[in-house]
Amino acid sequence: MNIYIVSSSMTGGKRPSVFFIHLKEDDSMPKRKKMPKLPNGYGSIRYLGKGRRNPYAVHPPTENFTENGAPVRPAALCYVDTWIKGFTILTAYKAGNYYPGYENTLSSLDTATEDTANLQELANRMLADYNQFKGVCPEETGKTFAEVYQEFYDWKYNTDTSKTYSQSSIYSTKAAYRNCKVLHDKVFSDLRHDDLQTVIDKCTLKHASLEHIITLFHQMYEFADIYDLVDKNYSAHIKTNRPDDDENGVPFTEEELKKMWAHKDDDVIEFLLIMCYSGYRIRAYKDMKTNLEEGYFQGGVKTMAGKNRKVPIHSSIRSLVERRLNRYSSLFPGTYQNFRLDMYAKMEELDLDKHTPHDCRHTFSALCEKYGVNDNDRKRLLGHSFGNDITNSKYGHRTIEDLRIEIEKIPNICD
Repeated sequence: MNIYIVSSSMTGGKRPSVFFIHLKEDDSMPKRKKMPKLPNGYGSIRYLGKGRRNPYAVHPPTENFTENGAPVRPAALCYVDTWIKGFTILTAYKAGNYYPGYENTLSSLDTATEDTANLQELANRMLADYNQFKGVCPEETGKTFAEVYQEFYDWKYNTDTSKTYSQSSIYSTKAAYRNCKVLHDKVFSDLRHDDLQTVIDKCTLKHASLEHIITLFHQMYEFADIYDLVDKNYSAHIKTNRPDDDENGVPFTEEELKKMWAHKDDDVIEFLLIMCYSGYRIRAYKDMKTNLEEGYFQGGVKTMAGKNRKVPIHSSIRSLVERRLNRYSSLFPGTYQNFRLDMYAKMEELDLDKHTPHDCRHTFSALCEKYGVNDNDRKRLLGHSFGNDITNSKYGHRTIEDLRIEIEKIPNICD
């Protein structure tokens, strides 16, 4: 004996939905059929697998997000033995009637023995609770990518008032959406891995823009999973199939640096200036050791010559470094992708040419070259290899104070 729950509603949500429960005998169907999808904002019911007394976890609607904007599934309200009990609990929760232990008041529903009396009792309880609130309609089928994006966007940026997102985060989300226009009119639930991967493979934008599109895919599928809009996360294995172009870069001009110094109190600009005067790759700042007493950074990624190298803290950024450490206890507390989004928005806001975080490293190199930093010390500061130059690679011993004399040849551009 299988249970089929069919939902119907008047358009516009002006009248409450009515749920019809039919019993149909079909011995050929699997014992656990795929259950109906829930309305948006209703919560979720997860099947945890066989061998459990109460295999269905009942979760309220999601309200919190990670730093990346991904939805965080809240703790379960309770665990029950049947899906329809879970639905009844969520209905009561939406109506404001749920309380801990509510699930214990629900009659047992034994579908295997055609317990239709208890089924009717459960259905009546469900409808009584459901009709106490308005505005929740059964999920529409066939939503397009554009429609799911709009729901995701409203949910992330407008629903959760406890979290404030930067304009750069909003800008980058919108830009990523525009860059996958080919998907806008397609039914979201019909999309597969190849549909998403093709967007990335055919996109001619820079590597950073591809990362933003992939991030959007991940966040939309996490949102869709919370609200049971999809059966599988087809964005999980999307990747860029071409090399990262961040090693190429264009230094900030001195005019741009002066404009940045005028906004040094801004969180994004503050970190950009620190990078421009120290020369590490952005990923190195995540685990950077900062010795304020002796005045140097220590860290580095990617190459043997670059790892764990020491770079003196330039006098012009000393106060920025101290302020940032006091604020975050870290030079780089956020995520690489989020910072890039914030940076691009800030460049646009200040009417600067678009730069990448790696351009800061190019800026440091350019400043060293322009102001006469010893070429071998420039290599040491940037973590570049000396190649076959045995004299410098094996016998070149320079102290922090030696390197400080060289790096201080770079003037404070804001003066």
